[in-house]
Amino acid sequence: MTDKKDLVALVADKNMESALAGLLGRHLAFGTREIRWEIYVHPERDPGCLRKSHTFLRSQSSNFEHALVMFDREGSGREARQATELEAEVERALSTNGWDDRAAALVLDPELEVWVWSDSPEVDQVLGWAGREPDLRAWLHDNDEVWPKTSSNRRTGKPERPKEAMEQALKLVNRPRSSAYYSTLARTISVERCTDRTFLKTRDCLRRWFGQSA
Repeated sequence: MTDKKDLVALVADKNMESALAGLLGRHLAFGTREIRWEIYVHPERDPGCLRKSHTFLRSQSSNFEHALVMFDREGSGREARQATELEAEVERALSTNGWDDRAAALVLDPELEVWVWSDSPEVDQVLGWAGREPDLRAWLHDNDEVWPKTSSNRRTGKPERPKEAMEQALKLVNRPRSSAYYSTLARTISVERCTDRTFLKTRDCLRRWFGQSA
């Protein structure tokens, strides 16, 4: 009998690969057993994950117990649709291509960097803002370019343009862009303090599939 691994993931880019790898290594924080996983980056990035994940992963359905597909809504080519609609579309395609109910799609809205903007103090540390005045959150609140004061999502605590906000924050402290930031944040921030919908869905899937009582 073939010994299946636990999880295969298909993501849109190296930053997502780093972030997801950091999360999957935190089984104690998520309340799961250790997970055996592999992550692939789709060569066609977000559109490839949206339209072709079921064909990419079809041959893996007998090698892994579960699958995750992760990509950004922005850049997917279907930005006019809701993230939850895109998730449902991908999950239906996976279900009919060998995965049944063993797979989930995660559409980051608008993009991965929305996970970065947790209120955890580790964000300041990792992005090089520790000890600066104003602190990172105060700077963000005053930055009308990436988070307009008229924005309806001010109450969420997440900037309207999360990727641009992160890039500006790094530029101000002379730090280069790097996938390592995503890995470090994923390994250090509190899994209970991030309120993003897709993060919570990721947490719930891992607990349901690999929790101690699963």
